[in-house]
Amino acid sequence: MQETRQNKIARLLQKELAQIFQEQTRAMHGVMVSVTRAKVSPDLSICTAYLSVFPSERGEEIIGNVNANMKTIRYELGTRIRNQVRIIPELRFFIDDSLDYIDRIDELLKK
Repeated sequence: MQETRQNKIARLLQKELAQIFQEQTRAMHGVMVSVTRAKVSPDLSICTAYLSVFPSERGEEIIGNVNANMKTIRYELGTRIRNQVRIIPELRFFIDDSLDYIDRIDELLKK
């Protein structure tokens, strides 16, 4: 039962964070940020989100900016989901480098 609630909240957070990042990165031409996965702790107080950044060379820069603006992102998220959850979860962001890993494997297999 608890796992179903976690999955629903994780999907909600992933969708809302993706919209927030889409709106914020419109001003930055040539950069695309997507939320590939969101995981929520069992008590729904911590959300771990994995971001995919294109181009991948700017990944560290984008993650640095996101971590610097964590409070504003959490506030924006709170205004969007305040009627669905009691506690706005603490956010943690990591780079999802699975696409780079897949490209690297494809390169090695072609050789």
